[in-house]
Amino acid sequence: MKKNIWIINHYATNMFKDQAGRHYWFAENLIKQGYKPTIFCASTVHNTNENFNTNNSLFISDKTRGIPFTFVNTPSYKGNGKQRIKNMFTFYRNLFPVAKEYANKYGKPDVILASSVHPLTLVAGIKIANKFGIKCICEVRDLWPESIVAYGSLKRNSVIAKILYQGEKWIYKKADSIIMTWEGGREYISNQGWDNQINLNKVKHISNGIVIDTFDANVEKYKMEDPDLNDNSYKNVVYAGSIRKVNNLGLLLDAAKIIQNKGKDDIRFLIYGSGDESEALIKRCDEENINNVIFKGRVEKKYIPSILKKSYINILHNSSTSLDKYGQSQNKFFEYLAAGKCIVQTYTTGYSICERLKCGISAPIQNAEEIAKAILQACSDEVENNLMGRNAREASYKFDFNRLTTKLIQIIETVDEREEHKKNELIR
Repeated sequence: MKKNIWIINHYATNMFKDQAGRHYWFAENLIKQGYKPTIFCASTVHNTNENFNTNNSLFISDKTRGIPFTFVNTPSYKGNGKQRIKNMFTFYRNLFPVAKEYANKYGKPDVILASSVHPLTLVAGIKIANKFGIKCICEVRDLWPESIVAYGSLKRNSVIAKILYQGEKWIYKKADSIIMTWEGGREYISNQGWDNQINLNKVKHISNGIVIDTFDANVEKYKMEDPDLNDNSYKNVVYAGSIRKVNNLGLLLDAAKIIQNKGKDDIRFLIYGSGDESEALIKRCDEENINNVIFKGRVEKKYIPSILKKSYINILHNSSTSLDKYGQSQNKFFEYLAAGKCIVQTYTTGYSICERLKCGISAPIQNAEEIAKAILQACSDEVENNLMGRNAREASYKFDFNRLTTKLIQIIETVDEREEHKKNELIR
């Protein structure tokens, strides 16, 4: 049993503050199973001005609810410019002396789980594991540079993209095991033409998920008192999330307008969230007399479960990209499942959980007409709507972090089976 597990995630600092999130929940369940996880993250809190004071030391350690966190000294930054890049490189560079010092104090790990968003964390995890003579599991939650290319921020044939792709391939070759949050991870590697250099058997899938007990407790504890949401004379279509350019909520307004023009006065959109596009979208509703959309503003995360639970439809929407063919694993999707309401997805994915488990309706093409059609279909048959809601709730149990951690433990405990098998073959 590999008891000491180091989880390296640059942005897990938020998880310490929120007492929630993927690696927090993994750690929580690993402890229940007799493991000793430690989460390594940056001292900076992403998207805020906060920075844990390390007192000029390389790191400080703290615990929350029995889960040990180690905060690696990193410089503050704002936005996505040079300061953030400097923050990434500093985290990468400082991880090496921090790992050495921490191991001297508390003992070395039995295995490292290094998790992206950015690939430098994975590179550090592999190199530190090699120094300790242990295995490194690389968890890929964001495809760099593929996601940047897909969103049009980087040209596929640019020099920077080519360098990043080579770095990505190096990570996959050197990792002892690879966890992808999308079901189509092996297909992605094959499509890149790397399957002749990378053993696809070491590519595993653990999606994001939900802690159902916590979700249910929050529904009862943090009730959102909202007269619009509570008004059952409307079939409320709820969106909960950011309102930024990448979310492309203008498309939802287009769909809302189509539904309004069809005279479907009992269907209404409630938009919960904030972002730099909010003002322009609200203005557009006024100017174009789109009367079936209400912007509710930002709400605290703890109220989201009760909001989703009261909707008629929960709508899963963001800009569709070429990455969709590899599956889906948005955190909010699993909250939508736990809410037990019909889901309308404004785009189609490969390996679709929504379609496979009959939890809702997906628009075949992401345009206003198809989105409006999907919403109208979901609102046309109450019996079918309720059935999809029940299917969603049933599906959510497959993605509870109790189950997901069992999958992680299996990977941790068998990560070097291939090496042992090779050794045994040589002995024979």
